[in-house]
Amino acid sequence: MTTSSGPVRVRYAPSPTGDFHVGGARTALFNYLFARHHKGTFILRIEDTDQKRYNPDALTWLLNGLRYLGLEWDEGPQVGGDYGPYVQTERLDIYQNYCRQLVEQSRAYPCFCTPERLEAASQERQKQGLSSGYDRFCRNLDPAEAARRVAAGESHTIRLKLPLDGEITVHDLIRGDITFQNAHLQDAVMMKSDGIPTYHLANIVDDHLMEISHVLRGDEWVNSLPLHIHLYNAFDWQPPHMAHLPLILNPTGKGKMSKREERAPDGRLLPVFVRTFEEKGYLPEAMVNYLALLGWSYDDKTEIMSREELIERFTLERVNPSPAAWNYDKLDHFNGLYIRDLPIENLTDRVLPFVTAAGINADRETMLKITPLIRERLTVLSDAPQWVDFFFVDQLPDYDLNLLIPQKMSLADVPKILQAARAILAQTDFSHDALDQALRAEAQTLGIKPGQMFQPIRVAVCGKMVAPPLFETLAILGREKTLQRVDRVLARLGVAV
Repeated sequence: MTTSSGPVRVRYAPSPTGDFHVGGARTALFNYLFARHHKGTFILRIEDTDQKRYNPDALTWLLNGLRYLGLEWDEGPQVGGDYGPYVQTERLDIYQNYCRQLVEQSRAYPCFCTPERLEAASQERQKQGLSSGYDRFCRNLDPAEAARRVAAGESHTIRLKLPLDGEITVHDLIRGDITFQNAHLQDAVMMKSDGIPTYHLANIVDDHLMEISHVLRGDEWVNSLPLHIHLYNAFDWQPPHMAHLPLILNPTGKGKMSKREERAPDGRLLPVFVRTFEEKGYLPEAMVNYLALLGWSYDDKTEIMSREELIERFTLERVNPSPAAWNYDKLDHFNGLYIRDLPIENLTDRVLPFVTAAGINADRETMLKITPLIRERLTVLSDAPQWVDFFFVDQLPDYDLNLLIPQKMSLADVPKILQAARAILAQTDFSHDALDQALRAEAQTLGIKPGQMFQPIRVAVCGKMVAPPLFETLAILGREKTLQRVDRVLARLGVAV
């Protein structure tokens, strides 16, 4: 059972310390799908208490990335809500009050140990064959003495007083019961010496006050479970349901997916940040569909699903606890399918920004004619400029004339082919069928194959050997521009026109 009797309220609570990674995006998506499936609330909370690593650009990348993926939050920054503020550094008084309460109830204590003493104590524990970490030196200080030192302004942290023995069992909705030995836990810091809470305290206080019903977070937080549950118990609060999502592995299936963008052996960039996928022209529909299948499946055969279908079908029971490997080829396949499924006008509007960003002075009216010709050839939207650039220039840049040479022929054969083609192009109706019929007939007259006829024409008008279908391309370019380009090639070949 994955829902309690109350309303479903879930949160995605990232720390803005770096670029928005697809691992975080998958966590956000699962929270979003779970909330929408149960007609609940999807909350965005910014956990920025780690001010040393805080990156102001990271928040922009995060918000833009969520919106690109269509993961609109119901409560949070720029949206508001009844449980705000939704940025942790705007809630410091709240955490300090609750931390004070823990100390007053002897559930936590001030620790006056310096970093040097903590390091020495940790090394001493290791020498004794114990786990490294804090030796609880300040745990048994007289409370009155500790209070006097705090009042005198002595630098200190606040640590949670954890059980020294026994065990704690936590039920995970994906992994089942997980048992931890208390002897392996440490009295973790709840409040740092600068008055800023650690992640653990702020996270639990916020989840309680925001009435979070389910915590869906990454596998890396499993080891924090016993500390968090002990903290809930210290406050006498009911913890939310817990679910830890499977790890995302590198494409090799070995190790966590990289936090850095690298290049494949063939030179391709391997994105890991959401904004890079957006910049390359992956459709949000394809990204959401692919991300949903990283650790979750509907059945053993259904893969292509709309957002509405994902929302309808998503349950935690179908989340697999085993790690899932990232597969760039599969994502590319998904993206190609989604591109080809778009109506021409919609696809044109999505392609145009990539074309203009490449410095191509394209107009929508012409692009509407070109898009059907290139749709099958696009893996990502940023592929488009290489297929359309030649349509929108007055004169092609010089290219290697050897590109004109058809198979089993030489450059000396090219002028005759282009002169014959020019005569056809000058007088034939500029439609696909008329050009196709006339040029094929001329190839037969010249005693060459159609492909040998078409290649010099294609290179002459496109400047490249691989281009959209020839006759549709000619029809879009028009007679005047086509003849100008053929004449310029003939001139380069030393043939008077």
